[in-house]
Amino acid sequence: MLRSLSLFLLAPLIGTAVFAQSATPGTLQGTSSATLNVKPDQVQLDVSVVTQANTAAQAGQQNATQTAAMIAALQQVVGNAGNIQTVGYSIYPRYNNAYGQNSVIIGYTAQNTVEVTAYDLTKAGPLIDAANQAGAGSVGGLTFGLQDPEPSHLQVLTLAAKQAQAHAAAIAAGLGAKAGAVISAVEATASPVYTVPGLVAGASATTPILTGTVSVSATVTVTVQLVQ
Repeated sequence: MLRSLSLFLLAPLIGTAVFAQSATPGTLQGTSSATLNVKPDQVQLDVSVVTQANTAAQAGQQNATQTAAMIAALQQVVGNAGNIQTVGYSIYPRYNNAYGQNSVIIGYTAQNTVEVTAYDLTKAGPLIDAANQAGAGSVGGLTFGLQDPEPSHLQVLTLAAKQAQAHAAAIAAGLGAKAGAVISAVEATASPVYTVPGLVAGASATTPILTGTVSVSATVTVTVQLVQ
């Protein structure tokens, strides 16, 4: 379930601009990009259980038992402040690929992967430890993000739009003219939220994890009338 949290600015808003004269006669364009760094409010982790056996049925049965135990251990750490869901499952044969020999099946491997989402960032380390202690075959895909990036996205859009319009006005002034009414304003494809390394670690975690910040970016192109 999404929940709203206050976003703390960890770095100044960063804006960059590229200017281009519009192909439409009598108009001018200004393009600006802006980025906002904010504290994340959720952490995600991929955990897999891998088992091997002589038959597919045996591999699947062993995997089911170990996965159930691992999910129980993860759920105990997450509690009600997060969720766990399956994101991948497979059973596939293993072959004897020795040089000079025919390829034959020597067993089967089963893999079950779950994605854990926690809304308490201090749970990142304990989740890794719980997964390892419960027999996880692999732990990875650690990412920090926002449950609801839209408020930050709107802030960045506002900044980028204002900058783009101001830059168009400056270009018009340099040409001895003025920027008139805004004809259009277009947002480029939104940049994804991504993890930025930070210096804050979960103090209580056995496995130290750096939470850092996440960045939200937006680019806006504004087209204005060129008034002589």
